[in-house]
Amino acid sequence: MSGESNNIIEIDENLRLLGTAHVSSESVELVRNQIEEWGPDLVAVELCPSRMAALTKPDSLDSEDLLKIIKEGRSAMILLQSALAAQQRRMGVSSGEKPGAELLAAVNAAEDSGVPVEMIDRDVGVTLRRAWKKMGIIEKWRILNALLWGEDDGEVSIDKMLGDSDLLSSMMEEAREIAPGAGEVLIDERDSFLAGRIQQIRGEGKVLAVIGAGHLSGVVHNLGEPAMETTSRLAELSKEPPKSIWPRLLMAAIPIFLFGAVAWMVVNGEMVALKQTAQTWLLLNAILAGVGVLIARGHPLSILVGAIASPITSLNPTLAAGWFAGYTQLKVASPTGKDAQDFLVLDEVSLFWKNRVGRVLMVTALGNLGSMAGAWLAGGAILGMLLG
Repeated sequence: MSGESNNIIEIDENLRLLGTAHVSSESVELVRNQIEEWGPDLVAVELCPSRMAALTKPDSLDSEDLLKIIKEGRSAMILLQSALAAQQRRMGVSSGEKPGAELLAAVNAAEDSGVPVEMIDRDVGVTLRRAWKKMGIIEKWRILNALLWGEDDGEVSIDKMLGDSDLLSSMMEEAREIAPGAGEVLIDERDSFLAGRIQQIRGEGKVLAVIGAGHLSGVVHNLGEPAMETTSRLAELSKEPPKSIWPRLLMAAIPIFLFGAVAWMVVNGEMVALKQTAQTWLLLNAILAGVGVLIARGHPLSILVGAIASPITSLNPTLAAGWFAGYTQLKVASPTGKDAQDFLVLDEVSLFWKNRVGRVLMVTALGNLGSMAGAWLAGGAILGMLLG
């Protein structure tokens, strides 16, 4: 194995790794030149179908997509994904190049030359869900704080990052210090996944693999292991993280407890306590769900719908007040194509509230959070009344 530079590594005569900085104009030229000069039979890119669609159809987010996001309960994950993408876009602004431009350049150059393209990255949704699952509460707060309110470090230029892959690796390791759990998923797991996918396609002639420079050392290390061992990890690494059963059990236990408490009060003629229980449940659920939507700057009708829905949806674990509030927000303040474009740029945090797309997502997420808090607090208050 030999390296032509810090960013081009020859594994053998039929496999070349090209490390790029994802927001560098120099990376774009490097990719194009390598495809033209080396003449690969296959170009592998660090993309998944979701990210490919985001690059090739950047303005594709519409009301139908938002409705699907609401129905599937993915608003909070989309907000996190948007914040991550915004962080990279902010870096791209200073370099004069769009994030992922070098990957799109690899795809376009390969297609112009009639060379097949293979996407070798794990689905971004799976990666984010695995990372979120792996992080503790403190790590999640650190990540959100860094993404939404942290300041960019202006001392390191993108071109310098491109010229020094070790620098990019060290920056990734610094991110691991903030959130070790996320670092394991975003760095180690993806190094292993990328290497496994490269092993799967190594028999298809000369392969040029275009990946982030920060992944180079990890991918090279994994490629040094037996191919069977590397590819056998792919199935496990592609799995969705199992959802924690405790929140669902708790949310299911609350209505069971409430119905049991009501039945006990009726049997024992505790009508005053029954009235208090009903008032506590209705008020806490309605108020906190409404407050959640209000914080998201939802439309007054969305606040009302979230408040009315919460006492009912909290009795059914398969429903969520935020879904109804988000749907209402989507209907009364429908996003336009320009809203979608502006949100996808996400060059300032305030777009989560100002932009109609961001507001629909925030109304859904914070409405659900408020409703959940209301149900827990109401359940605790009712238990206190029974024991008092």
